[in-house]
Amino acid sequence: MVEKQFREVLRDAMSEEMRRDPKVFLMGEEVAQYNGAYKASQGMLDEFGPERVLDTPISELGFTGLGIGAAMNGLRPIIEFMTFNFSLVAIDQIINGAAKIKSMSGGQCSAPIVFRGPTGNAGQLASQHSQNFENWYANTPGLKVVIPSNPYDAKGLLKAAIRDDDPVIFMESELMYGDKGMIPEDEYLLPIGVADLKKEGNDVTLVSFGKMMKIVDQAAIELEKEGISAEVIDLRTVRPLDYAAIVNSVKKTNRLVVVEEAWPLASISTDISYHIQKNAFDYLDAPVARVNSMDVPLPYAPTLIEAALPNVKRTIDAAKSVMYV
Repeated sequence: MVEKQFREVLRDAMSEEMRRDPKVFLMGEEVAQYNGAYKASQGMLDEFGPERVLDTPISELGFTGLGIGAAMNGLRPIIEFMTFNFSLVAIDQIINGAAKIKSMSGGQCSAPIVFRGPTGNAGQLASQHSQNFENWYANTPGLKVVIPSNPYDAKGLLKAAIRDDDPVIFMESELMYGDKGMIPEDEYLLPIGVADLKKEGNDVTLVSFGKMMKIVDQAAIELEKEGISAEVIDLRTVRPLDYAAIVNSVKKTNRLVVVEEAWPLASISTDISYHIQKNAFDYLDAPVARVNSMDVPLPYAPTLIEAALPNVKRTIDAAKSVMYV
């Protein structure tokens, strides 16, 4: 095992897959000469050259379409968005192109492509650079949506995403690129669509994904100090979503809190709440509780950011509310 940063394991995953398969290449803004906006592609230009690590103009619509065309013709592109906020410029290509081509061609054509980059709040970046669109993309048949919470998962899931024959949305966080974790030196992949039971508990189930897992983990520690045993589930992916893992946990704890950075309407937590009431209603001892961002564009002021986003206190309060304490 070796300790590595989140950004380093992304580079390792991409580099290992590029060495393994000559059809894999990386394309995006500043991925080559600048070594990546967040240094996730450090040194890759030197190893693989400008034909496989390509800097692009600031034109997400253009290079996303180019990548999808390359995927349809047998290559396996990795497209880096400097932030998924900018993917909105290219969302027509992703949803009406990459996600639908296999269905529209009757399985004759596919687009094995990975779209990756940071999502959500990263400090004082204000409304247009702090949004979460995992629920938007997860709403689209034909896409897979992966959101790792730690370096170990990030490497195993990114390698699996690059090898997947479907288009994959791979969402990271600017606030996690410096996070460190122990990584096996031998190759490993993690299956897409399988949640991770991070901590067993008996009183309440806490479910989340991505950087919100830090909040959930801390909340579980604080709840334990008060005698409340929380079971913690990291979804890892939100399409496909491991409903069975949540249902099985709720059957044991009888209570559920879902923590998600996205806005509350039509979110991943909304869908989870529906599935739990449909498939585990008789096991619930309290309504499902959700902790989301406030239903406003994210402010710029630090105090207002803190008020708008999910946090440890709101998560603890939600857990206590379903415990009726």
